[in-house]
Amino acid sequence: MTKLLPLLLIITGFTSVFSQSPIEQEISPPYNIKAVSFHQRDSVAIPFFRLGDGFELQFDDLFGNEADYYYTITQYSYDWKPTNLAKVEYLQGMDNQRIITYENSFNTLQLYSHYVQKFPNRFNQITKSGNYIVKIFNDDKEIVFSRKFIIYEDIVSAPAVVRKSRNIQTVQEKQNLDFTINLGETIYQNPKQNIKISIFQNAKWDTAKHNIAPQYTIGNELVYRYNEETQFWGGNEFWNYENSTIRATSNSVLKYTAGDIYNTHLYVNHERKNKIYTYFPDINGRFLVYNRGAENSAIQADYTWVYFTLDAATTFTNNNIYVGGMFNNYAKIDEYKMEYNKESGFYEKAILVKQGFVNFEYTLTDKNGKVDSENAIDGNFFQTENQYNIIVYYRGNNDRYDRVIGNGSTTSKVIKN
Repeated sequence: MTKLLPLLLIITGFTSVFSQSPIEQEISPPYNIKAVSFHQRDSVAIPFFRLGDGFELQFDDLFGNEADYYYTITQYSYDWKPTNLAKVEYLQGMDNQRIITYENSFNTLQLYSHYVQKFPNRFNQITKSGNYIVKIFNDDKEIVFSRKFIIYEDIVSAPAVVRKSRNIQTVQEKQNLDFTINLGETIYQNPKQNIKISIFQNAKWDTAKHNIAPQYTIGNELVYRYNEETQFWGGNEFWNYENSTIRATSNSVLKYTAGDIYNTHLYVNHERKNKIYTYFPDINGRFLVYNRGAENSAIQADYTWVYFTLDAATTFTNNNIYVGGMFNNYAKIDEYKMEYNKESGFYEKAILVKQGFVNFEYTLTDKNGKVDSENAIDGNFFQTENQYNIIVYYRGNNDRYDRVIGNGSTTSKVIKN
């Protein structure tokens, strides 16, 4: 027993270290890397892809010097901790490949190199569903940025409806998601424990809800009809602007000015928290790179300084306000943090953004970067049109990784009582 004690301590210590592995977080790109986005069928895509389907990762380097970049693909568990699988078990071929598809900008004031990496490709292919992170490295093997994405199998369905909150105090502000997971004819081991879910509103990682057990089962269906657990703050429709042509302003662009590059001055946005809800169609936070006079907007759309101005009735001394959208991955970093101008009484920020059509919002956080959805600057309304995705995970008793066996989706265009 005395001889076994050191070995038991080593095993126990290893198990403790592994079980306490930190949750993997995305790394925001440096200032020179812009327009990072996943694409599918020639448009910006929410990063949930069916196993075997093709997609791309695109980004620009404003240094424009055709630098070499490399990528790796790593699988993670349901809760974004390192998986138990070796890389060869979920990746056919080899990663750590150089990104060989890139072009330099053409006829733009801001020089940049545009990179495109397709998946799958001739070097590798993902063979298992699950949570993944693609990491981009420079020539010195230093990580530049990383992005999460999810690969799913289309095995189970998750039909859902959006309802008004059943709580009278939040009935005007929240949306409640009712859904079922239809397991079909497949037999799953202990599905109430082995099946887990994540629910996303407009593909935002930082407000997603996880690990909610089914309320009850009916035959081969897991039923989720909670009053609180599957509720989201409704938010408001995204702001937007379009600067696809610098020759003409629009209902969101006040004026353009010229310098080393163009400047896009937006109209002042006024806080909407205490106003009535007004329907205005949006694309749920996405963006479109577009130069109206170009043949290939990917390399002919220019970058402009976009001047955001917010007239907020409240001065937020203990909070931060960020300009966010899929154009910057809702990053909570200083590059996108608004600053209060005492002279004008407005919150202001200039951000370098590629030409096109952009959805954005003003996100309120505490000093630690936690999103304060309840006190959202633009309010919360049950009528807001949002997109919801229900990611369904399964890990059998003897499985070594979390499969993603379904991706249910719905919108709140139709709200039921």
